[in-house]
Amino acid sequence: MKQTRTGIPAAAAAAALLLPLTACGGDASADGDGSTVTVTVGYQSRTINTVTAGTLLRSLGSFEKQLDALGDGRTYKVKWQDYATGAPITAQMTAGKIDIGSMGDFPLLINAARGQQLGKPTRLVSVTGYNLRGGLNTIVTAPGSRLTSLKDLKGKKVSTSVGSAADGTLVRALRRAGLDPAEDIEKLNQEPAVGASALSSGSADALSQFVAWPGLLARQGKAKALYDGALLNLPTFHGVTARENFAKRRPAVLEAFLKAQAQATDYLASHPVDAAEKVAKATGLPAEAVYLYNGAQGIATFDPAIRPQLVAALKEDVSILKDARLTGDVDVDAFVDDRYVKKALGPAEYAERLAAGPPKPAGEVWPEGARKTLAFASPTALLRHVAGHRDSVRAAYVPDATTGTLWFADRAVWVADGTALLPFVAPETAQAYVAGHGGARVITYDQALERAS
Repeated sequence: MKQTRTGIPAAAAAAALLLPLTACGGDASADGDGSTVTVTVGYQSRTINTVTAGTLLRSLGSFEKQLDALGDGRTYKVKWQDYATGAPITAQMTAGKIDIGSMGDFPLLINAARGQQLGKPTRLVSVTGYNLRGGLNTIVTAPGSRLTSLKDLKGKKVSTSVGSAADGTLVRALRRAGLDPAEDIEKLNQEPAVGASALSSGSADALSQFVAWPGLLARQGKAKALYDGALLNLPTFHGVTARENFAKRRPAVLEAFLKAQAQATDYLASHPVDAAEKVAKATGLPAEAVYLYNGAQGIATFDPAIRPQLVAALKEDVSILKDARLTGDVDVDAFVDDRYVKKALGPAEYAERLAAGPPKPAGEVWPEGARKTLAFASPTALLRHVAGHRDSVRAAYVPDATTGTLWFADRAVWVADGTALLPFVAPETAQAYVAGHGGARVITYDQALERAS
């Protein structure tokens, strides 16, 4: 079996990341006479599907306002701690240094397992961003790469973050393609930024990562999509976890956080462009890349309700982590606790949110200087608009004709099928469509624009 390229096996690397840290932080503790309470929130600013529990929430000041409104005679202080991945948040939580944290589905399971192992249990209390098909994770290659399918990865070096949802996508996708993830590729266990550099330098042939890295690299012209995670048709999501003893000790504080998260969610839905700009300003990410995931038709749907489909997906994810020796069995039902978010939203609103589904994918154009985007009913209509306004289009987005995953129009693989112009995230998906539709063929983006106009 091939060893993960970190100098130590993958399981040992993950365990090292999860060791309790002694860095500064704070339990939701009272100072002196108990009049001042400090709450520590761990988040990932550049993992933009957690923004409603992190970057955007912090920018709006919603949590602090909810705490001020408690009116219990205490003064509350919020410490925001930013991390690149979920592993150090888990380490800090189990050390009692972080009270509330947000992370992706696979790290959430490790969070649950670690808390259970140490006798310091944590609970999944809400969801941030999700995609019911799995479109939040993407495998990309260098712009000039000759790789066009997953089978081409045999014998290649692939960078990912072991224990992340992106790693889970890589493992599942390779297995479906008939490849052994442990034997047929050389997996490089790297943080997203390191993996992006490895791809650019040529020391990695492909990169499997979570948001916003694939879209960011594609936007910058540093990568092109090889595999759309939505082809797995398995839900992936990010969520909020809290230490059980914190939740029991400070239920009003946790409820205040979840109310604030709901407010941030509603703000994102009603002001998607402004929200993208706020997140971009706080993270340094291009707003166009943020909007790809968090926009009105973005890849992610945001809602704090804990959907049954997401809980079912968590249970399926356990086997992937067990095979990688990153966890043992995880009691998902014990980990999931929706009582707090139900109370924060109220039973009627919670039921209403559960009943609402993700929006039907549609194309969007973001005009230069505009605070709203333009929606288009068909890719052809969108292309026609872009062709006529080339100098005033900030970004254009189109949904994959097979999976619905939103992608940049100028980075998509285009297919002409009669008079229809169809976009796809990855070449393999486009070729699969062409193979099943006589007369259809792959064309360039410029050719698509010309045909539309």
